[in-house]
Amino acid sequence: MTAFDLSPPDDARRRQLVEALDEDARRVLLAHGTEAPFCGAFLDNRREGTYTCGLCGLPLFRSSAKFDSGTGWPSFFAPLDPAHIRYVRDLSHGMVRIEETCARCGSHLGHVFPDGPPPTGERHCLNSVALGFVADGEPLPDLLGRGAPEGKPLA
Repeated sequence: MTAFDLSPPDDARRRQLVEALDEDARRVLLAHGTEAPFCGAFLDNRREGTYTCGLCGLPLFRSSAKFDSGTGWPSFFAPLDPAHIRYVRDLSHGMVRIEETCARCGSHLGHVFPDGPPPTGERHCLNSVALGFVADGEPLPDLLGRGAPEGKPLA
């Protein structure tokens, strides 16, 4: 069970968070868009830390689960906590894919595919613009003003 509050932001806070997004982030997070490959800010990020939802700040993936998939998007073999991700069948673009959304705010993150490395065999292929990053030792964002455990570093 997650230690993080997965209740969605109230309407007023959601409006504030959305207003703070740039156009690309809105297109991806809110309209289920995709950023161009090989250009995202986190594609080559090698720092140790936690990747968070770009809208609500929920911790999603640890850098220790990141790998170079060669696809042009940041890829991870496992989420930090499976409860932090929701999976939705996506039939767009003439194919069947599994979309990943933030379990707290519903923002589009990317897709998961069954062609990743051990131990999971999963490739969580995410848009950099849909993510935030918190370096190890830095406090996690408390974007919803709900207090702990956000605001504390992850162990």
